Amino acid sequence: MTSTTTRTTDAALPPLGAPGVLSRRLGFISVVACFGGLLFGYDTGVVNGAETPLQVDLGLNLVQLGLVVGLLPFGAALGALLTGKLSDAIGRRTSVILLAVLFFLGVLLVVFSPGGNGTFSALGYASVLAGRTILGLAVGGASVVVPVFLAELAPYEIRGSITGRNELAIVSGQLAAFVVNAVIASVFGTEGHIWRYMFAVAAIPAIFLFFGMLRMPESPRWLVKKGRVEDARRVLLTVRPPERADAEIDQLVEAVEDEAGTRLGLGGLLRSKWLLRIVAIGFGLSMVQSLTGTSSVMFFGTRVLQDSGMTAEEAVLANIAFGVVAVIGGIIAVRSMDRVNRRKTFLTGLTLTTSFLLLTAIAATVLPEGSAARPIVVLVLVVAFVLSMQTFLNIAVWVWLAEIFPLHMRGLGMGIAATGGWLVQGVLAIFVPSLLSSIGVQGVFLMFAVFGVLSILFVWKLVPETRGRTLESLERDVSTGAIYTMKKSS
Repeated sequence: MTSTTTRTTDAALPPLGAPGVLSRRLGFISVVACFGGLLFGYDTGVVNGAETPLQVDLGLNLVQLGLVVGLLPFGAALGALLTGKLSDAIGRRTSVILLAVLFFLGVLLVVFSPGGNGTFSALGYASVLAGRTILGLAVGGASVVVPVFLAELAPYEIRGSITGRNELAIVSGQLAAFVVNAVIASVFGTEGHIWRYMFAVAAIPAIFLFFGMLRMPESPRWLVKKGRVEDARRVLLTVRPPERADAEIDQLVEAVEDEAGTRLGLGGLLRSKWLLRIVAIGFGLSMVQSLTGTSSVMFFGTRVLQDSGMTAEEAVLANIAFGVVAVIGGIIAVRSMDRVNRRKTFLTGLTLTTSFLLLTAIAATVLPEGSAARPIVVLVLVVAFVLSMQTFLNIAVWVWLAEIFPLHMRGLGMGIAATGGWLVQGVLAIFVPSLLSSIGVQGVFLMFAVFGVLSILFVWKLVPETRGRTLESLERDVSTGAIYTMKKSS
């Protein structure tokens, strides 16, 4: 099908109508689902501020600490891969409920791990590693399933802003972690078991996610894929006007019929050069997001600021600025997501983040250690980096991944793609503390700037556009390779 026919079909859908009860219902569903993003953010951000007290209390060296931090993204890589495929089999809603249970169990293992008081305990260390691994599985699963769930429920006109709310929830969770860490550190100090209280707070949103998702509907697109057309129609009627719901159901049924006879899952992926290509591009784009170094700032922001000249207490408080600007950037991104093309957003973001990474490396090199200006300049530049990252990249990448893959392998495709980013984050989490000690802030940020230049070339040459298209029309063009022809012509 040509791009002209596809776009006409999309535009021919009945209008959504004025905002009202149906749009509020969709908004409520997105808020409940985004507790998964909130947990994602809190569990990745809490270690930034908790890692030094945890290291001292458990008697860990830098390598052991790096493993505690790094096991979460490595677990997330596995969780993304497994949960993506699982959600294709058992549904998006059921998968999110299972993830809520994993979030809760992971927190319990970390918080109640034995040992401490500066003495290394093999059992306590193993318990923390196990808890972080389980939390990683849950975080990776949430990174895949929640955006897919939201993308499959949202109308294409506002799909970017609805799906982007999950990333806004992620940075809100990170900000919450930074604030909780700062409050606990201010009240109880930075020694002893305070890191356990920092981690324990994550149990609260896990409970809300579990009970909230029990009352949420299943993805209508997943229901149609499973032959439950009337169930899908009933779900859509709760978030769409009747004429629009019927038209979308017809489009969904047609898309599923087009897939009849297509080999599904991994087998179908391996037999299609176009599907292999889009999964490879998704894997690369996920890596691009992580190679900017954003996870290292969120994991080790306090360590970066201490390395630039701040005291431990100053660094924990200043670290809140990263969370604040991330939320501000997220709000801007959600509001603009359906107005600006994805490719333009990616290229703008990578240009800005690479520039601020390079400027930070230069500032850390030129300004001598002990200079009063050094920590302030580094803080301002890193804040600008985080703002650019969140405004132009983080939300846009997850939205693009949630909408680019065909229905029959959407969970699998996104799971494989997300694995690329999580693997990069795992490697960085293990080695960044040692790199900061050996080559300093300037060396680490210069390394990320080099990755940024390569990432700009990758996006410019390979990543296709997805904005303003229904998932069904994107599926046809991805499956036939037409989406690459459209990219070149544009």
